[in-house]
Amino acid sequence: MALASIHAAPITKSKEEAEKLMQSTDSADMTRVGPGTVMGTMMRQYWLPACLSSEVTADGDPLRLMILCEKLIAFRDSSGRVGIMDHRCPHRCASLFIGRNEENGIRCVYHGWKFDVDGKCVDMPSVPARMDFKDKVHAKAYKTHEANGLIWVYMGESQSAPPPLPEIEATMHPDAEIWCLQRDCNWLQALEGDIDTSHVGFLHVGSIEADDLDEDHPMRPTVLNRAPDYEVAQADWGVMYGGYRPNDDGQMSWRVAHYMFPFWTQTPNNRFATRAIARAWVPMDDEHSMLFDITCGVDAGNPAYTSTLKDGTPLFAPLEYAPNTTDWFGRWRSPDSEKNDWAIDRESQRNGTQFTGIPNITMQDQAVTESMGPITDHSFENLAPTDQMIARVRRRVLLAARALANKGTLPPGIEDPSIFYRARAGSFLHDPSDTLANAYESALAKAVRWPDKVEAAE
Repeated sequence: MALASIHAAPITKSKEEAEKLMQSTDSADMTRVGPGTVMGTMMRQYWLPACLSSEVTADGDPLRLMILCEKLIAFRDSSGRVGIMDHRCPHRCASLFIGRNEENGIRCVYHGWKFDVDGKCVDMPSVPARMDFKDKVHAKAYKTHEANGLIWVYMGESQSAPPPLPEIEATMHPDAEIWCLQRDCNWLQALEGDIDTSHVGFLHVGSIEADDLDEDHPMRPTVLNRAPDYEVAQADWGVMYGGYRPNDDGQMSWRVAHYMFPFWTQTPNNRFATRAIARAWVPMDDEHSMLFDITCGVDAGNPAYTSTLKDGTPLFAPLEYAPNTTDWFGRWRSPDSEKNDWAIDRESQRNGTQFTGIPNITMQDQAVTESMGPITDHSFENLAPTDQMIARVRRRVLLAARALANKGTLPPGIEDPSIFYRARAGSFLHDPSDTLANAYESALAKAVRWPDKVEAAE
């Protein structure tokens, strides 16, 4: 049922209805993710990317993690198992981050209490043996799963029986390319940059002309027509859109992308047939998010990040990182931020070298989304027809979170994780007379998938 479950729904157009949707309680419910919040509770039903496998080593330093407003530590024990738990020792709340990772457990340096990766207290040396009660003490630990370079955490209440992992294609490849970047803003506005395709013709390629690109370059149709039309459709996994515009060879250029519950996107800046992508916008707290960008496929790379102009000039500069630190917000940061205006080069902006004056494509997105403030004031917005995908995703995620809170209805993908495998994003050319559903189904049938699960998914 690759496309059978996708159906369109009418888009709310009246200003009154849009204002009602985005009233303050709606905005708060969508953006707040701490324990007990509507959105935080929904996200805790899913397995979440926590960190890269390479970030923790056996008996190595604990790693501070901030996820869904909770301060956690991750560590890999002597046997290679990974534990993720509340950073506070359940004895006197001293931080286990300064603890000793030794002999298959993390030992608090305050009184020597030691905990294994499951949170079980395995040693209580400061308490006389006759008074020992370690069997009754547990650290607040969460289930973890490690696969293909990524460590996942399940923070829901069903620790004894967590759901299956989502079958997201890019995460299932053993040689997937993964990189991370922290963004200083709410998860929703960070994610919305990925599902807003009309910005690409300006923010990313606003200074490029069609003659600058090879005829088969996936960005060429965007440059030819910077104001595409859209189809938006609801899907089992979330919401999908197709931005379409005529190509100069007579075919229709499609840029298809997805929102997948609870915070995943698939962006259209790669070739649909040969490369899979998944991007997780994991909320650290209400005002910070961590991007996990995961790609796999047979291409040499993602064209949007690594391709060149006809003359061989790179389309974008490489992403740079500041040195990691050990504080709660110290990992995977850019050296550029609002403090230095995201290193904008006004001369580059004026002379047309870069439309934004910012040479890296990811930092172009970073600058505009962080410039909105830590949490966007939705009441100040004026959404346009080209914001259909954003409006639909907001409504979809809000209704799902409230259905869980009010009725106990599980959100999409918890009971059937295979629905995520039906999503594939990217750019392709197709018959101009076809609909999004037909164009997508045709492109999906020709795509190289990993692993070959199409038969099982259907």
